[in-house]
Amino acid sequence: MSLRIAFTASDAPIAEAAKAALTRVYGDHAERGADVIVALGGDGFMLQTLHRTQALAVPVYGMNRGTVGFLMNEYSEHGLEERLAAAEEAVLNPLSMHARTADGAAHEALAINEVSLLRQGPQAARLRISVDGRLRMAELVCDGALVATPAGSTAYNYSAHGPILPIGADVLALTAMSAFRPRRWRGALLPKTAEVTFEVLNGEKRPVMAEADSRSVRDVVRVDIRSEPSIAHRVLFDPGHGLEERLIREQFV
Repeated sequence: MSLRIAFTASDAPIAEAAKAALTRVYGDHAERGADVIVALGGDGFMLQTLHRTQALAVPVYGMNRGTVGFLMNEYSEHGLEERLAAAEEAVLNPLSMHARTADGAAHEALAINEVSLLRQGPQAARLRISVDGRLRMAELVCDGALVATPAGSTAYNYSAHGPILPIGADVLALTAMSAFRPRRWRGALLPKTAEVTFEVLNGEKRPVMAEADSRSVRDVVRVDIRSEPSIAHRVLFDPGHGLEERLIREQFV
């Protein structure tokens, strides 16, 4: 019995052309009721697809028609059903972000990679950090800070000199960006069950924005971040090219 495959593509011409070629060979099933969703694009489009289809509980197999493609498999029009049947599955739990802004509004979002706080203006941000309700740092002066999942640890977190986390590790990375005080503080490793709270100090003069997988909230005064185990994204990879292998390989480049 043939797999019911739903294809989705970014608006890049190369991705749309790939979708047209693949649907001619394999057909195109509706996402609801499909056995698998094949996403054609780059990592950003893969994250969009995972967020958009999270209620369907359908695994997503990405093929790279973008730039980096860390979450994607190599593109080929041939043998797709065989590749899908042999694919390895990684289950990713996102982070939930609860942000409150200076006007009292509350904002919620999910992030598969990371939740980050960034200065909005020319002056450094001043942040107070608590973990599970316990004050851990009274003041961090920095360009920003983030909490990353293992899946997101090679993205923004790695660029900020944060650690690469094994995909099966039950930990989160808390990483500072351009810390000015304490100058040598690079961050911490926290249990996956931890809830991290950032409070913005002197936000009127030093405004801060929060981002959850590129969804932005400006003028935040408090951001609470925790892992969301009730949501599970199922991502498929070709054998020997799964996230575990990619994360290990990245550390030896």
